Amino acid sequence: MSSTGLEVFDTTLHKTNEWLKQIMERLATQDRHLAYLGLRATLHALRDRLPPELAVHLGAQLPLLVRGIYYEGWRLAATPTREHQWDEFLDHVRRELPGDSGGRAQDLVQAVFAVLAARVDAGEVRKVVNSLPRPLRAAWPEGAGSS
Repeated sequence: MSSTGLEVFDTTLHKTNEWLKQIMERLATQDRHLAYLGLRATLHALRDRLPPELAVHLGAQLPLLVRGIYYEGWRLAATPTREHQWDEFLDHVRRELPGDSGGRAQDLVQAVFAVLAARVDAGEVRKVVNSLPRPLRAAWPEGAGSS
């Protein structure tokens, strides 16, 4: 039986829950809220570093609900940012996390990158990874940016 009454909503809820479950597994936690916050913060930091056309192409690959999270608060004119270092990326993520979660920023980012690499079209992931500055490419799973 449908929980929302609309198949499209049920499907995106199911897919989003799968994404959160995979993030939680990679973090070895049962904290679903932490997984959501990490997904949101990482997607925003990633999106803001991509050329707008590539950011839109990545967004099109995401489940409907995750896509909404991804585009939340996006200011197209402010992208891509000029931040190119790993520490700057982590700082961006930390700013969106509650104080007690900021210490897990690196783990959260790597968990989200792994889920993106597993769930998004490999060609699209390759384009995203290859568009990033070298320090950020290293955080992706091995082979994610390979041609």
